[in-house]
Amino acid sequence: MSLIQISGLKKSFQGTEVIKGLDFSLEKGRCIALLGPNGAGKTTTLRMLSGLMAPTSGTITFTDAKKGEDIRRFIGYLPQFPVFYEWMSGLEFLIYAGKLAGLKHKQAKERAIELLQLVGIMDAKNRRVGKYSGGMKQRLGIAQALIHSPELIMLDEPVSALDPLGRREVLDLLEGLKKETTILFSTHILNDAEEVCDEILFLHNGEIVESGTMNELRDRHQQAKIDFIFKSKSEEIENYFANHELTQSVNIDGKRNSVFVKDIERARQIFLQEILEKNWPLEKFELSRITLEDVFMKVVRK
Repeated sequence: MSLIQISGLKKSFQGTEVIKGLDFSLEKGRCIALLGPNGAGKTTTLRMLSGLMAPTSGTITFTDAKKGEDIRRFIGYLPQFPVFYEWMSGLEFLIYAGKLAGLKHKQAKERAIELLQLVGIMDAKNRRVGKYSGGMKQRLGIAQALIHSPELIMLDEPVSALDPLGRREVLDLLEGLKKETTILFSTHILNDAEEVCDEILFLHNGEIVESGTMNELRDRHQQAKIDFIFKSKSEEIENYFANHELTQSVNIDGKRNSVFVKDIERARQIFLQEILEKNWPLEKFELSRITLEDVFMKVVRK
């Protein structure tokens, strides 16, 4: 069932249109990634959906909202760089956030304790927020976004500033939260979206250029691909793959050459024979399914 519908959403700054007419809907109980490079318009889109920024034109409609009703009660929002009162304890901060959201003190305290347990920082409830790690602060920020039991939580780049441990903590938390509420989070880290999301929205230059589940995206864009990983980066090898008649396109990532081909069996045979004859330092090769990064590179190049 649809939770929110976005139609013709646009935003201009000083005469420059940065969001160019977005049309999409979010389904209840789903985890959706708003995916795009830096500058694609992800934060602007989330700020409009959260009510923090007015669109230039277009509509944002919650299915359960009455006409003219303030939609912010349906939404929990965590900005990319959240700010905390670091002299407060985690519990005090959540009670404060709950009271700002209209909860009575007793309700706010009960909900705060419930959320501290949910996000896994109950043991630190009386510790000052200034003593929290980056991952713990993000968990606290997500708890703040959930304090008033919203139907949708929106998280702007929730793991981009975290170290690997903090990033893993937050991704595991998002995986569990999918059972509790609808999640929309923005990221430019493709692997994170592929790992936890049910649906992907690709945003590029202020436009949705592709959307769907991972399986739907693979079905639409599936290509035969061979990944060749060498001991060192080589312009000679890159040029060979790029100019071969069996090659459709090549993505280069350091020592990895991801080669999209027309005939995978013939390409495998011919490429490996050439590599053997020229004694190129091949470490590994694999026939691969298309990844989210492959899909993204394909759609933004159109």
